[in-house]
Amino acid sequence: MTAPTLEPEPMTAPTSPPTPAPPPVITADGAYAARLALKGDSWFPERWTLDSPEPYAVPLPGDQPEEPGTEVLPMADGRVLIHRVVDGRHAFTLLYPTGPGTGEVPLGAVECAGSRLTLLPPSPVGHHAYALAVGAASTALWLVAGGAFGPEHVAEIPGRCSGGVWLDGEARMLALDRELDGRVKAVAVDLGRGGEVSPLLQIADDSDDRLLLADADSGLLLIRSDAPGHDRLGWGVLGGTRPVRFPECLRLPDLAVTPFAVQPGQTLTPESCAVALRIDGAAGTWLGLWRPAERRLHQLAAPEGWLAGAGWWTREGGLRLPYVTEAVACGVAEVEPLAPAAAPAPVAARPVPLQQAPLGGRASVG
Repeated sequence: MTAPTLEPEPMTAPTSPPTPAPPPVITADGAYAARLALKGDSWFPERWTLDSPEPYAVPLPGDQPEEPGTEVLPMADGRVLIHRVVDGRHAFTLLYPTGPGTGEVPLGAVECAGSRLTLLPPSPVGHHAYALAVGAASTALWLVAGGAFGPEHVAEIPGRCSGGVWLDGEARMLALDRELDGRVKAVAVDLGRGGEVSPLLQIADDSDDRLLLADADSGLLLIRSDAPGHDRLGWGVLGGTRPVRFPECLRLPDLAVTPFAVQPGQTLTPESCAVALRIDGAAGTWLGLWRPAERRLHQLAAPEGWLAGAGWWTREGGLRLPYVTEAVACGVAEVEPLAPAAAPAPVAARPVPLQQAPLGGRASVG
């Protein structure tokens, strides 16, 4: 069922403690989600259908409970990809409901001794899924669902990579945070050219620069960097002509601020994109809403049972937040859109710090 609409009223502390339930992973189009749910002491995969008049959950239990660290990923056709570690091998299977049971389509396994393998966020091409296997000196990129003959090795990238942000709507350009020579810099991996790597973020020579989120429509990038002297949240524009900016309103002492969703559909107007942020502190977890054009961070209470860190924006600017309570097994709360931001004043172009941005040529307003 759908919760009452939430009004974005300012606040300084949450009204309820954070929920321990793991957040669901949501498809790029917001149609489905998947998570590992807990019943008693047993973990099992669960699919959420989000594009119906009322959201609903379908349990997908296997023959035995899953391990707590098992990964799941929703696919565009409603199936759920599950990543299990079996006898040291990373096995991938598609799950789907079959009346009272769960159907399984084995996709094969990846053997990567000594490497840590994790799924990447859902691809904009919803029938593909990718994973990173991080080794001592390099990182392997695997296509684990959507290939012709099971898991396929796509690229070997020097350095230890983490993160994973899609830069376009065709799942060709992937941004990764690469640790190399003692520094972390976001790089772009071109899947259309065999995994060719190019620099993406280079704010300062001695800074660690990570990409947290990107919006393909507007080019807005959400960045975490210690270039200002300590870790700060900043924003820039892919292919833009202005340096990364670090708004003072996103600097909250003794609190962790993490962006988790960007409003789509704001073509060529990155300053107008609404951004949702998770705020964590000693008092609990709550929400932040912000636009780059504004100098204010709106803070508001999260809905009861929010699966913290999960949510998505509609193109109209409404924020959707999944939640679970004792009374509601699958709920989506709605946050009203922020008031439109005022148009920014023109600013003269300066050198771009997003070096060799692979999707350059985009008009910049930031």
